[in-house]
Amino acid sequence: MILVNNIKIPLGAPEEAAVDKALRQLSLRPGEVRESWVSKSSLDARNQRHMQMVCTVALRLAGDEARRAASLTARRAVWKQEQPFEVKKGRIPLPGPVVIAGFGPAGMFAADLLAREGYRPLVLERGYPVEERVRAVERFWKEGVLDPACNVQFGAGGAGTFSDGKLTTRINDPLCSYVLERFGSLGAPQETLRRQRPHIGTDLLRQVVSRMGEEICRNGGEIRYRCRLAGLETENGVLKGVRTDDGPLAASQLILAVGHSARDTFRMLLESGAAMESKPFSVGVRIEHNQSLIDRGLYGAMAGHPALPPGEYQFSHRENGRAVYTFCMCPGGLVVPAASEEGQVVTNGMSEYRRDRDNANAALAVSVDAGDFGGGVLDGMAFQQQLEQRAFRMAGETYRAPGATVGHFLEGRTGLSLKTVTPSYALGLEPVDFDRLFPPQITGMLRTGLRVFDRKLHGFASEDAVLTGVETRTSSPVRVLRGEDYEAVGLRGLYPCGEGAGYAGGIMSAAVDGVRVALRIMEQYAPAE
Repeated sequence: MILVNNIKIPLGAPEEAAVDKALRQLSLRPGEVRESWVSKSSLDARNQRHMQMVCTVALRLAGDEARRAASLTARRAVWKQEQPFEVKKGRIPLPGPVVIAGFGPAGMFAADLLAREGYRPLVLERGYPVEERVRAVERFWKEGVLDPACNVQFGAGGAGTFSDGKLTTRINDPLCSYVLERFGSLGAPQETLRRQRPHIGTDLLRQVVSRMGEEICRNGGEIRYRCRLAGLETENGVLKGVRTDDGPLAASQLILAVGHSARDTFRMLLESGAAMESKPFSVGVRIEHNQSLIDRGLYGAMAGHPALPPGEYQFSHRENGRAVYTFCMCPGGLVVPAASEEGQVVTNGMSEYRRDRDNANAALAVSVDAGDFGGGVLDGMAFQQQLEQRAFRMAGETYRAPGATVGHFLEGRTGLSLKTVTPSYALGLEPVDFDRLFPPQITGMLRTGLRVFDRKLHGFASEDAVLTGVETRTSSPVRVLRGEDYEAVGLRGLYPCGEGAGYAGGIMSAAVDGVRVALRIMEQYAPAE
């Protein structure tokens, strides 16, 4: 196809205007084009008085497209030879079942591809199917009754099911297109997938997860809910089977896609002799503003224009070898209780597809490493738990969350003086001294970040913005080591995969990692008989 980049059209103009402009730029007549569409679009709001949509237009030409492309590239067009998605299958018979532990993005996409290609994967998911999971989560949010087996972290779709459903990623991998197309085929909105920052929203993502599970089973796979991976059976460094809460199972290949909160699994892996290491991650709080304040800061007098999306931001700052940054920004969303273990408080952010709630929220996070929590493999995990348990105790041991308004926090005082921002955390906030909750290197960088980011977005550090703690599940605190063949170091047949194993950071990169691991297994073995 021909890609024509940097096509600018007025805010609110139809996509056809971008296509027409691209054709004029290349001096092409409509009869010379077989197909045309806007493949990507983003908002340029740098000049608040003259905001524009910046589009990439894709064209398929009649005739010899490759030959014609040479003459068009001088006019800011790029010819992109489309690479078909190919699956190479080995001839060696599978010595046993392919088992996948975890049904988050990595496990879902691995299972989906394996099932469609005839490998009959068996998925083990400790949590519940989508509808039952929603009921368990909503009961926790309303009554404070936590189900450790099924919550915001565990269950069909993984932690992403109760998030904004962001499909942005920093990786530049051809498989991203495959993942987006697969999301689209399962019901994700096509117009969203074409945006620079695509998102699905938790409400629509739940439907996508259900449909993918149905397709996996229809294609010969199996999903066993309420079934936790409890141990490994190995012989001479080769996987022979797995232990579950329901008993032992044969397994020749195990895709470990358990997510970043499977702490019991990390302990089991270490006891089983898996090669692991601790890794840096980040901790902090959720910061919550009125969405209207964010919109005014980004759009100025144009805020409220019907063609403008809810405003988003992304900030970062480094100082003395440490980073503070915003993460997982949820426009028009909620701060949600996200604990997965009793006696701990964890927060996360969530938005529906329409992003039409009153508040915007984001993680305000500070990087931590072995200098903060120690050099042991599981020391980072222990550091997370200590913060979560301390938050639970300081907020009254009821799953209420520690809270503070930014004005009080910047002054080093305890206080929750609510004015224009009504906190959305369902179980309520308790005013606490964040300097007693976090180590000083964390609170110091949080204060630095607030002041620095306020210079980038006026009002970010407004005195009545609300901080809710604690945000600890930003990424996995461990990495399960694997080689270039994706197999675990020292253990044949085990494939550490996705965010929990330390190889992804979000829905897209985890899904891509799951696809890559599935492709590797299929390269070696023939489909199940």
